[in-house]
Amino acid sequence: MSAHRLWIKDPLATLTSECAGGVVIENQQIVELVANGGTPTVAVDEVFDAREHVMLPGLINSHHHFYQTLTRAYPQALNKSLFSWLKSLYPVWAKLGEEMIEVSTQVALSELLLSGCTTASDHHYLFPQGLENAIDIQMVQAAKLGVRVHLTRGSMSLGEDDGGLPPQSTVQDEDTILADSERLIQRYHKAEAGAMTRVALAPCSPFSVSEELMRASAALAEQHDVRLHTHLAETHDETAFCIEMFGLRPLDYLEKVGWLNDRTWLAHGIHFNDDEIRRLGEAGTGIAHCPSSNMLLASGLCPTLALERAGSPVGLGVDGSASNDGSNMIQEVRQAFLLGRLKYEASEITHQKVLSWATEGSARCLGRDDLGALKVGKQADIALFKLDELRFAGAGDPLAALVLCGANKADRVMVAGQWRVIDGAILNQDLNQLIERQKSLAQRLAS
Repeated sequence: MSAHRLWIKDPLATLTSECAGGVVIENQQIVELVANGGTPTVAVDEVFDAREHVMLPGLINSHHHFYQTLTRAYPQALNKSLFSWLKSLYPVWAKLGEEMIEVSTQVALSELLLSGCTTASDHHYLFPQGLENAIDIQMVQAAKLGVRVHLTRGSMSLGEDDGGLPPQSTVQDEDTILADSERLIQRYHKAEAGAMTRVALAPCSPFSVSEELMRASAALAEQHDVRLHTHLAETHDETAFCIEMFGLRPLDYLEKVGWLNDRTWLAHGIHFNDDEIRRLGEAGTGIAHCPSSNMLLASGLCPTLALERAGSPVGLGVDGSASNDGSNMIQEVRQAFLLGRLKYEASEITHQKVLSWATEGSARCLGRDDLGALKVGKQADIALFKLDELRFAGAGDPLAALVLCGANKADRVMVAGQWRVIDGAILNQDLNQLIERQKSLAQRLAS
């Protein structure tokens, strides 16, 4: 079968001047960048006129909890910091069922896709009885929507009876966790460039798993060459817990269990001192910055630029929809922009910088060198945004306007060379029916 080439022509603006005249896509890859005013050097079969669109690489979400779309603005969890917030929600999440995972995954991925996100990492760590196949269910839903996913096999093994935070009904024994981790890697992890599914191992946090499970997960990840993910240094309470439980600060504990390396990326990474930032950078350990969640839970400000300058990849994550309370990547870019300016100079936190976190930075966190940029050889994951809403009226710089004026929805989204969103709607999806199912399941979970 002959190759099909599409020219996305003359975008209104883009992240790099090298493709000011657009990009040529052949099958699922970018094969040519077109200069401003230029034309492709190869014959094309189709042209999409993008002169009304700002063109970005597909946004990449480096940390999420899809199931939490079922507990947005949950009354008993309002106005609480992380530990008390978790304790109020763990008993609710313990009631999750298979249909709830199916629908909450559809909701989270749909919301992400509509916001220009083409690759999403999810951290699922709840496997109550009857929900052992949660990640299998998520894989099916991702395939239906055509979204690229990095699903992490999360885990909790340290319940309240053993000094941990979660209730016993939400934890699993460690042999079960490791056996299922290996099963999921063998079934779903695809190492090749352009892979639509990858698996990582993700013990939930220092306060919900044992030291033995952390070590065993690191060994299994090295054996199968997959990545490692966990929450770390999110709150002062976590630091105090680690000192009391292990006699170590969180990063020292991470190093002790064999996780301080470039296979690992961490969610939040707020409370590091200067020496810890240096060590993280030297190790090449990535950080998934989650600004909305950090603000909602009053956790603190991630030292993004210090981490990046030290050598750590910095990506963006929306985090769970119980601590955001949404799954919108382009809005998360704006949050990172505004929050960053409370810590750093205006000249340091630019719209280009935060967009780079949501694209190339997140790709580096996930270990992907085939995503995150509009370059020849990269995957054809592309988000196109129009500036035809009232919020953009009078805006001067189209690229800056996406961030400053608060874009919240893409007009077109392409994943692996296939349009998945056209005219602001996901192809072949009844969004109203999905919303009604989600409402019903959320009500059942809360009852």
